[in-house]
Amino acid sequence: MSEEVVLSATQSVCPQCFRKLDAFRVLCGGEVALRKECPDHGVFRTPIWRGEPFFDFWRRPKIPAYPKSPFTAVEKGCPWDCGLCPEHRQQTCTALIEVTGRCNLRCAYCFADSGAGKRSADPDLNAIERSYRSVLKAGGPFNIQISGGEPTVRDDLPEIVSLGRSLGFTFIQINTNGLRLARDRNYAKVLKEAGTSSIFLQFDGIEDASHIALRGRSLFREKQLAVEHCAEHGLGVVLVPTLAPGINIHEIGGIIRFAVRHMPAVRGVHFQPVSYFGRYPGSNSPPPRITIPEVIREIESQTEGRLKAHNFQPPGCENALCSFHGNFVLLSAGELKAWTSHDPAKCCSGPSPAEAGAAKARRFVSRFWSQPDATDKMENAPSLGGWDDFLDRARTHSLCISGMAFQDAWNLDLERLRDCCIHVVDAQGRLIPFCAYNLTDTTGRSYYRR
Repeated sequence: MSEEVVLSATQSVCPQCFRKLDAFRVLCGGEVALRKECPDHGVFRTPIWRGEPFFDFWRRPKIPAYPKSPFTAVEKGCPWDCGLCPEHRQQTCTALIEVTGRCNLRCAYCFADSGAGKRSADPDLNAIERSYRSVLKAGGPFNIQISGGEPTVRDDLPEIVSLGRSLGFTFIQINTNGLRLARDRNYAKVLKEAGTSSIFLQFDGIEDASHIALRGRSLFREKQLAVEHCAEHGLGVVLVPTLAPGINIHEIGGIIRFAVRHMPAVRGVHFQPVSYFGRYPGSNSPPPRITIPEVIREIESQTEGRLKAHNFQPPGCENALCSFHGNFVLLSAGELKAWTSHDPAKCCSGPSPAEAGAAKARRFVSRFWSQPDATDKMENAPSLGGWDDFLDRARTHSLCISGMAFQDAWNLDLERLRDCCIHVVDAQGRLIPFCAYNLTDTTGRSYYRR
């Protein structure tokens, strides 16, 4: 093994006992890993970055934006005072409200461990209204994602969406497996009329083998129907594949091609490299991972170079090590044209304000993850050479390809966690960073999720 070089220090937790530990980002043999040592459980070393785009060229400093209305005080220190506490370094971009712990699937991988028969009763509309109002009190309205469990098992889901709209939330997305959308052709219309902006659709591949491995049954036809029914009623869809090594990495290109065929209803593909919290098949040893740069390179390879690695850039909102995104326009001749790029030479520019990044991310998601109205006009579109149809195509046929690598107890980096902009509203109305809220140790024990 090559000699290990320490790149920088941070803090983490032990995946077996949740003890807070000093940690180091180390370089060894071209791989960046997070290394930490627990006095009771030994050394843990988890890969966090492999290859190009290189780690140092990807990192992007930000000027922190602390919560304007923190709900909790700093007592135990990060990650045990979330709420948000005054030391959190980013504003909310998206707030998740979980409306049920029930689910009509029993997936092998589930961050919420849903459908296990051990969840409390669904919150009523009064409790959900309190969650909405907590988000407003924290500085909202922010973008809202209705999640679970599986939200569509609630027959009053349209009322939940309408309630949020009445309180001033302009972007409300539903995180769903799509089974009800597939079964009921008019359900997308009902959700659209209630004020739903976008569907965040679990979509793990175009081969049923991937769905069977990850979700326990053949699902591709139902996913396809869900997309088609949303398209009929003008409801924008973001495809959300969980990427698991050995299962569906080879399907990245096929998923993107499916998205392009179903534009403009499909507004984006949001890849999520598998994280090991909640429910997953595994053991006490570090599980296999695919890192952000590997996903980016697979996109280039599996699209035969149609999409380039340099078309993808670090986020302006969350920590740069958490995600990537690239924006494309499908021209009338069938070409996908990028209007984002990443120039490593600019990595040493000064830090950008985190608050501005959060605001920009909220606007982008609200605009481009929703299917545009016919009267919507594209403003400030990039100029890529003067195609006659570019402005109109950018309005109607834009596609965002992105990915987010959530953290689990193996690779939790508290510097990244403090930069989180995706927050879950808990039963007490606190806003908990997504990765902290879902964090579980190797036995499945959770600190925040109850």
